[in-house]
Amino acid sequence: MANFETVTAADGAVLEYLVSGPPDGRTLLFQPGTPNAGAAFRVIVEPAAELGLRTVSYSRPGYGQSTPHPGRSVADAVTDIETVLDAVGAREFVTLGWSGGGPHALAAGALLPERCQAVAVLAGVAPYPSPGIDWWVGMGEGNIEEFGAALAGPDELDPLLEAFATDLATVTGAGVTESLASVLSPVDRAALTGEFAEEMAAALRRAVSSGIAGWRDDDLAFVKDWGFDLGQISVPVDIWQGRQDRMVPFEHGQWLAAKVPNAQAHLFATEGHLSILSQLPELLAELLG
Repeated sequence: MANFETVTAADGAVLEYLVSGPPDGRTLLFQPGTPNAGAAFRVIVEPAAELGLRTVSYSRPGYGQSTPHPGRSVADAVTDIETVLDAVGAREFVTLGWSGGGPHALAAGALLPERCQAVAVLAGVAPYPSPGIDWWVGMGEGNIEEFGAALAGPDELDPLLEAFATDLATVTGAGVTESLASVLSPVDRAALTGEFAEEMAAALRRAVSSGIAGWRDDDLAFVKDWGFDLGQISVPVDIWQGRQDRMVPFEHGQWLAAKVPNAQAHLFATEGHLSILSQLPELLAELLG
C-alpha cells in the first residue's frame, strides 16, 4: 500500500501525493474526482502496474494536507503537477483524469505538451456553459444542487458543502452508497461494493479531513473560465463516458469528444460513473498506445 508523502512548492505551499507500482515504471498521473484527495484505487493501480506503469496521484490544493489555493483555476493545476512530478523524478507522463480530475488532465495536455504524452478523461465534466448542450440534463439531484450553489458563489456554496462534508467525514464503505444515493444510477450502485466501496469511503473522508476548501475551489473552478483553450491541445486524448452516469451526464463526454482536437471517443450505453472503471485495462492500454 502507498503512503502519503509531501513536497513543498517554490511558493511555500505543501502538496501531498502517493506513488504506487513499479518504481522504474513509466509514470501515470491519476487525477481524482471531486471531492477526493489523492487516492490509490486498486481498480486503477493494479492494471496499471501490470502494464509497467507507476501510478502517481496527488491531492489538489485544499484537500488532505495540501495547502488551499483560494480562487484557483483549472489551469493552475499545471504548476502543482510539475511540482509533484519533479518530486518523484518523472520528466514525462501520461495522465488519467476521472470526473472532476478530467478538466485538470486536459489542462496538462494543453499546457504541458513537452511533458504530457497523452490524456484519458474518464467521466469528465465539461466547461460551464458548453454551447450546444444542456449542461444539467441527466444530472442527479445532489449535483444539480451543488453546481447551482457554485454558480451563486461561495456564500451559498460553503454552507451546502459544510453540510455534505459532515456526512462524508465519517462515511464508511457500508454507508457510502446511501451518502451518494441521489447521484447513483443502478449500475453504479451495483459497482460500489466491497473493497472499492471501502476505498471510496476512505478517499472521501480524507477529502474533507481538513475542511471544504478543496471541494469548494474545485466547484468554483469548474463553472468559470478554465484558463486554457481546449483547441490548443495537441497530444492524444481519449474520452470515456457512460450513458448511465448521473454525476457527470453522458452529453458532457460527447461534447468534449467533439471539441478536443483529434479526440477518440469511447462511449458506452450501459456504463455509469463508477461502473465504467471496468474499462480500465482497455483504457490504460489505449493510453499507452
